[in-house]
Amino acid sequence: QVQLVESGGDLVQPGGSLRLSCAASGFTFNRYGVGWFRQAPGKEREGVSCVSSTGRNTYYADSVKGRFTISRDNDKNTVYLQMNSLKPEDTAVYYCATDRTVMSCTTILDGRLTYWGQGTQVTVSS
Repeated sequence: QVQLVESGGDLVQPGGSLRLSCAASGFTFNRYGVGWFRQAPGKEREGVSCVSSTGRNTYYADSVKGRFTISRDNDKNTVYLQMNSLKPEDTAVYYCATDRTVMSCTTILDGRLTYWGQGTQVTVSS
């Protein structure tokens, strides 16, 4: 079965950094792109970033561009989200997600995906 497990969320002060990890299993990891999403209480889910199957192409929401970096290590079946210069508005539960269908990162970030992790809480507060 497909499984995605996020880790790395924490409480951090504004301006701080975190690195989130998404460990994947149960499918051919290097065939598919992976997206990171977040959802804060009372807000709709937001597509944050996406990396293509090879890692060649990446996409970022305007709200995180220049601060977050997505990457993947296909040998480890893991996708990472490096988050720098964190702001209180980055506070949310962060999810990684994918599907067993080849699709572009722009399509992935629409969020209509089958497989989701359980989420990891990121709290940015002083």
